[in-house]
Amino acid sequence: MRAALRRHVCVAVLSCLAAGGACAQVPPTASEAQAYQGLHQAAWRGDGARLAALISAGADLDARDGHGRTPLQVATHARQHGAIAALARVGAKLDTLDDDRYDAVTIAAVADDPPTLSLLLSLGARPGQTTSRYDGTALIAAAHLGHDEVVRILIAAGAPLDHVNNLHWTALIESIVLGDGGPRHQRTLAALVDAGADLRLADRQGNTPLQLAKARGYSAMVEKLRSAGAR
Repeated sequence: MRAALRRHVCVAVLSCLAAGGACAQVPPTASEAQAYQGLHQAAWRGDGARLAALISAGADLDARDGHGRTPLQVATHARQHGAIAALARVGAKLDTLDDDRYDAVTIAAVADDPPTLSLLLSLGARPGQTTSRYDGTALIAAAHLGHDEVVRILIAAGAPLDHVNNLHWTALIESIVLGDGGPRHQRTLAALVDAGADLRLADRQGNTPLQLAKARGYSAMVEKLRSAGAR
């Protein structure tokens, strides 16, 4: 279990670095996790019996760790579905932002974790909350990273397609300008286009998605955008 969690931490960190460091959200470090007590410890470990005992004793469901993470957010990082469900059932807040302004939905989206994302949404977490230092959304973060299955889940849940972050980028634009033009980013862009994302919304310099894809030589994206009527 611990080895799997360490791999999860490494993957999340490397994904952020590979994408230019634009996603500040990373899981708790090994030392942070080792220091956890109470609900945070039980949530991280997925210790259902301990979690139930602490809840019965009146533990603060939305207590924060040193980075503002709640037990439910810690359970999301650790992919502890039983802990997430148990906390949600007794009233833990699903949409709290940590110190980096990430909610559980965005945590799961950045981690490329469709099962945990789907669970959170089924429990009532909001798919379109404004998050991160960039005033983005989980959909923008997932599009940026080419997490195409996550993108499709968020679209189906009603995430706003055309939210513009403070870089003046939409999810569609981020799938191009922060993507690599490869298959996952192509599928991400296609999912957004097919869902009705606005093809006219431009970046701060006035460049449309089609112009941005052409400038990068992303021929498959150009073809998809043109077939949808982009100019």
